[in-house]
Amino acid sequence: MASSGSKFIKCVTVGDGAVGKTCMLICYTSNKFPTDYIPTVFDNFSANVVVEGTTVNLGLWDTAGQEDYNRLRPLSYRGADVFVLAFSLVSRASYENVLKKWVPELQHYAPGVPVVLVGTKLELDELTECNFEI
Repeated sequence: MASSGSKFIKCVTVGDGAVGKTCMLICYTSNKFPTDYIPTVFDNFSANVVVEGTTVNLGLWDTAGQEDYNRLRPLSYRGADVFVLAFSLVSRASYENVLKKWVPELQHYAPGVPVVLVGTKLELDELTECNFEI
């Protein structure tokens, strides 16, 4: 439970499998870059940040992007304050799924909740198959 001097924000990450959602959260919360890929079913991270003098506890919810979890994943959307929708800069398919799959899913299960679009894997840009404009 957050004290009166702090605020809690539930942030849920979504996007195709293997786009770097878990890596992004681990890097943010621990300043370490994971070297092994382990598919996520569901995970939770937490980080405290200070914004304009107020402590904000970020509840960072990591979800599975694989099709196998299409029915389970929306259960984590309840109570979300914001979504981080990730796609890989080296995967055109993950970018195309932003509008084909993820935006409709979020509009259906969590209408009105803000979405932040994040391109991941910039470090692999020489391997890119995506020469597109956002």
